[in-house]
Amino acid sequence: MRQALEAYNRWLNYPQLDEGMRAELEAIRDQPEEIADRFWRGLGFGTGGLRGIMGAGTNRMNMYTVAKVTRGFAKYLSGISDLPSCAIGYDSRNQSAAFARLAAAVLADKGVRVHLFDELVPVPMLSFAVRYLHCDGGVMITASHNPCEYNGYKVYDRTGCQVSDAVAGEIAGHIARQSDLVMRLPEYEQYSRKGQIRTIDRDVGDAFQEAVLHHSLLMPPAPLHVVYTPLHGAGNRTVRRVLGSLPNIRVSVVPQQEAPDGNFPTAPQPNPENPQAMALAMQLMEELEADICLATDPDCDRLGVGVRTKEGSVLLTGNQVGVLLLHFICEGRTAREDMPQNPIAIRSIVTTPMADAVAQHFGVQMVSVLTGFKYMGDRINRLEREGAADRFLLAFEESIGFLVGPYIRDKDAVGAAMLVCEMASYYRSLGMDLLAAYQALEQRFGIYLSQMEAIRLEGPQGAADLARVMDALRQQGQIAGMEVVQRTDYLADETGLPPSDVLAFQLAGGWHLTVRPSGTEPLLKLYFTLKGTEAEQAQADMEAFRGDVRAMIDSIL
Repeated sequence: MRQALEAYNRWLNYPQLDEGMRAELEAIRDQPEEIADRFWRGLGFGTGGLRGIMGAGTNRMNMYTVAKVTRGFAKYLSGISDLPSCAIGYDSRNQSAAFARLAAAVLADKGVRVHLFDELVPVPMLSFAVRYLHCDGGVMITASHNPCEYNGYKVYDRTGCQVSDAVAGEIAGHIARQSDLVMRLPEYEQYSRKGQIRTIDRDVGDAFQEAVLHHSLLMPPAPLHVVYTPLHGAGNRTVRRVLGSLPNIRVSVVPQQEAPDGNFPTAPQPNPENPQAMALAMQLMEELEADICLATDPDCDRLGVGVRTKEGSVLLTGNQVGVLLLHFICEGRTAREDMPQNPIAIRSIVTTPMADAVAQHFGVQMVSVLTGFKYMGDRINRLEREGAADRFLLAFEESIGFLVGPYIRDKDAVGAAMLVCEMASYYRSLGMDLLAAYQALEQRFGIYLSQMEAIRLEGPQGAADLARVMDALRQQGQIAGMEVVQRTDYLADETGLPPSDVLAFQLAGGWHLTVRPSGTEPLLKLYFTLKGTEAEQAQADMEAFRGDVRAMIDSIL
């Protein structure tokens, strides 16, 4: 607490401190817990960059933390190139545009050539721009699907992939040597006038659309009515432009969620995995008798899918959509006779093993990687270095992240939206909706039930609690009364993957449990998987097992 209080006073007494931040800090003078939360650490920099609540303090997203991390990133870029360059994009979140301009000015001030989007863009377009413009790095100002009080700073390497663990560590070292507070922050206009900050031309968006459409599988054979919502985010223009290029696809937009709005007034948790965030789209789909509804999160890298069936509307999981896409791509490319030799698909270690069964059926190699598209992007980079990027078919995570082509190195809700529409149209021509199509796959490959639960552990006490839970689980011989048949510790065991604080348990009875701390939020994530033969019984067993595991975690806490 003493260290936090010293940092608080240093900020409060800093002569050049923004007056709004000074008032914010004055208001918490008599709140030691709030001071501790804001100043107990610097906002952590990991492979995804920064993410945190906006406000005054070292553990908050604000102009000073953005400037500090950008100075560190500029130092890294200058070490890998004599004439370093960087592309910058931003989404619809509050302060995203201001943070992007500040980052651009700081980079330019340090001799980095900057290419800046002059309007909000999806994450996949930023990843594409880094590659298209041959930049040495990229920055995306976004907090993805977090609530409105958050913002973040994602960092990309010259391949358009989120930086590796090793590079993130190097950048973090440069950041640690920077001061929180400096005498002056560089001004955007000064460097823009000099041409050191250049606006990214429209041709980048055109090239991105062309790259996405290149991975179209078919002309939709049956008319399809789609309800779409960008959830007040960056996807509206780009997604609708791509879908508008497909014949037989009619798009209706949720009007309450069409305009960009960083307060997310109709979706306080703007994550398409969340039924509440999908509620208006699902409702409009029912009212218009549309076939499916799609939602992209604020930075348009995640895709939620809802389906109208005869029995009612259903929200599909990321696992279901991923398995459907994998089967659709494999079946479609086999029928077109353009399936590459030795094809590869990629999934995370917490994604449904049903994908493995589908891949095996089509002779596709399924590669499992740690959670995070940086690891998937790295595998595609390896293929590209071998001259074999065309072997790549699909990468996906259970958390509704999908990539349908090697044109970028991060998840892409734009390309995924296109293929989901083509897939829904194809199955509609066969008299099936997407849920029925998935159930048909279950009949062929088995019922794989997967669920995730997240436990929020905030602040310094939460970080300590999280570490205590992971330590305790490493000592367990039983999980919720079931014998541990096999335990994999990705931090200590030889797995062939980078060390990571992840525990996977194979339990008696065919149960699988994977536990890991989130890399971007103060969460402990629990992943449950069961292969069953009868859907209702498997669901009942799942609920009982989840309750037993949660009771065990609570006893540790």
